[in-house]
Amino acid sequence: MIDLHTHTTASDGALMPQELVAHAAAAGLRVLAITDHDTTGGIEAAAAALPAGMTLVPGVEISCRAQVAGRAREVHLLAYLTMREDRALADLLGRIRDSRELRARRTVGLLRAEGHPIEWPQVAQVAGGAPVSGRHLAAAMVAAGIVSSVDDAFGRDWLGGPFHAPLWRPEVTEALTVVRGAGGVGVLAHPCAPDGAPLSVEFVADLAARGLVGIEVDHPDHDEDARRRLRYLADELTLLPIGSSGFHGPDTSRIGSDTTTPQVYTRLLAHASGSTPIRG
Repeated sequence: MIDLHTHTTASDGALMPQELVAHAAAAGLRVLAITDHDTTGGIEAAAAALPAGMTLVPGVEISCRAQVAGRAREVHLLAYLTMREDRALADLLGRIRDSRELRARRTVGLLRAEGHPIEWPQVAQVAGGAPVSGRHLAAAMVAAGIVSSVDDAFGRDWLGGPFHAPLWRPEVTEALTVVRGAGGVGVLAHPCAPDGAPLSVEFVADLAARGLVGIEVDHPDHDEDARRRLRYLADELTLLPIGSSGFHGPDTSRIGSDTTTPQVYTRLLAHASGSTPIRG
């Protein structure tokens, strides 16, 4: 049982790092990667609470952008086992986190300009010190009575429309170069998620030529047709087929719903030179 994509309260997950490792152990996981959005802030607390017999893979999910079929698209890159004090990676993640806060502040300003009862401290309180995400902003909007649900907040009348503010993201090729320079392993996250433009074979092949090691194949956002196509693509490009849950919390997903095989996990470790897994 190996799950290589999960989130904690260090970004937009529902469980604190120590709660997540306990939850994973109770679910029967033996290997767990924590890949919070644009931060490694939850790794230390998770490692300190790691149950005996469990292995923790330090990781991060980097928010990136790319031009796909002539249009800009958000792309996420999972980075595993980088050097923990790598300056270039720390600077890149810090810039993304700063952009997240700036975007959220701009959105609060747009909402207030239209007379909606929300202030920045409300959003910051929901985030609890984590990089401010759209989920935090949406939850603050619900708490303020502006919308009735998080899903409504992301609709076309709100964050998906007139109250949308842009977020700076690095080009995925830039992020991949930084990850490789830090001795880490880059994996393309959920490339067939329903909210994005399809990625072309040429696009993924270019990333593979630049050092991409794997691609998420088995993921809750992928239907059976997407999984079949991605598995074929991984085989053709000699990419590791990763399986993971993208877990954010027990109310929204199930940890270990999709997993990586031990054989693929062993091959992934062989590509890393930055750091090693942490064993409980």
